[in-house]
Amino acid sequence: MPDHAALPPAIANKSNRKRYFQFSLMLLAAGSIYPLLYLRQNFETPILEVFNITSSELGNFYSMLGVVFFLCYLPSGWLADKFSPRLLVTVSMAGTGLLGLLFATIPSGVMLTMVFLGWGLTSGLTFWSAMLKGVKMLAKKDEQGRFFGILDGGRGLIEAILATIAISLFAYYLNDQQDNTTEALKVVVYMYSFTCLVIAALTFIFFTRHDGSEIRAKKIKTSGNVLADLKHLASIPALWLVALIILCGYQLFWATYSFSAYVQEGYGVTAVAAGAITVAKLWMRPIGGITAGFLGDRFGKTNVLALLFLGATAFLATLILMPTSVGTVALLAVVLMIGVLTYALRGLYWAILDDCDISMEVAGLAIGVISLLAYTPDIFLPQIYGFLSARFEAVTAYQLYFGYIACMGIVGMLASLKLKAITARKEQQLQHQQA
Repeated sequence: MPDHAALPPAIANKSNRKRYFQFSLMLLAAGSIYPLLYLRQNFETPILEVFNITSSELGNFYSMLGVVFFLCYLPSGWLADKFSPRLLVTVSMAGTGLLGLLFATIPSGVMLTMVFLGWGLTSGLTFWSAMLKGVKMLAKKDEQGRFFGILDGGRGLIEAILATIAISLFAYYLNDQQDNTTEALKVVVYMYSFTCLVIAALTFIFFTRHDGSEIRAKKIKTSGNVLADLKHLASIPALWLVALIILCGYQLFWATYSFSAYVQEGYGVTAVAAGAITVAKLWMRPIGGITAGFLGDRFGKTNVLALLFLGATAFLATLILMPTSVGTVALLAVVLMIGVLTYALRGLYWAILDDCDISMEVAGLAIGVISLLAYTPDIFLPQIYGFLSARFEAVTAYQLYFGYIACMGIVGMLASLKLKAITARKEQQLQHQQA
């Protein structure tokens, strides 16, 4: 990427506007594609009722979705190195929206399975690595933290806006249709589906291929052979630590998916009140993600990550230990704190990929490798909870589940400190060589 400080002001401003505009399209797509897949976050109970399935069966669908993601991460990285973001993001958004329209017909059996499989392909194979590599390319070296922070915080803002609209529509149509949960849920699915289709059209029309001259090149050369490149990536210790950090942070985030059901089961709040609490938690994402990005660039990404892991773990432990008689205000405060800290983790942990000193030519492949390892919770966390829920009463099962995830938060903190030590040692060696 050229040094914008060395360019004439008019040219530098034009280049920056181009970067920011493309980044805003990437952010818009990222914030609109996943809420449809993860409707359970705010509508788990209605989904179980409308589709006439059990919690365990719904968990199996999400485990299957996780398996598809797992299988697609490496191919997704390869595609991101070969095809333009415009093509991949357009296909992803259009495919997700069309599958959402099929989901709104309330399919069952094989057809419902095909919808989840399709979502795995449209949001995993063609979207994930393309989106992350695109952001990495658009950000300068000293902007990695803030760009990834704004990406996650901004997409969180979009998700929160969409979720607020969805909850409002659900409540309105539930009342208008005399407690017809099916029709109310259909309206929500239609809203999310058409949003994806509109974003697909905007991306196809307005997203231009990023100018190759703006891509920040690195000194590491690659072989052009996938197996040789994979071997090279596997030899980078920092890459394994990045994967472990994201693995731990992602599990902390996964815990928030269960907050709606947990507060209903453990604290006796209504479905509408639980939905309101989880939607309020979504509004913490812009605050957490954007703030963490700027703090990471200012005080060091690994320093901030370690503190975030510690804080998120402490508040998750507080949620486990809180008495069931606690007031709604205290419950909301703890949920919001966990939300802001886990969203801060999400906003920052991909920015540390820059510490691995990976060539841009294989950045997509590196993202695929890390994702292959770091997002396995999509597969095993639903199974862990399913195992616990089959053997313990609901509240105890959730507490054990959250307890395991809190332990992983400690692991993430230690991994962040280890990566900090490796990065510091590398910088000292470089300074010594330059001296």
